Amino acid sequence: MRDEEIAQVLLDKFPGKRISCAEAREFAKEMQIELSRMGTLCDLVGIKISACELGCF
Repeated sequence: MRDEEIAQVLLDKFPGKRISCAEAREFAKEMQIELSRMGTLCDLVGIKISACELGCF
C-alpha cells in the first residue's frame, strides 16, 4: 500500500488523532510496515502517539 492509502486508513481508524504506542505497533504489524514508517505516517496526518513504551515516539 502507498503511504497516502495507509494514512487514510489511520485517519479512519483513529479519528480522534491519538493512538497509543501499543496500538501503533499493532497497526504497523497488521499493515506490514516498519515502526519508523508508522511514526512518519502519523506525523504526516497529525496523529499523536501516546504512552510510548520504547521511547521511539
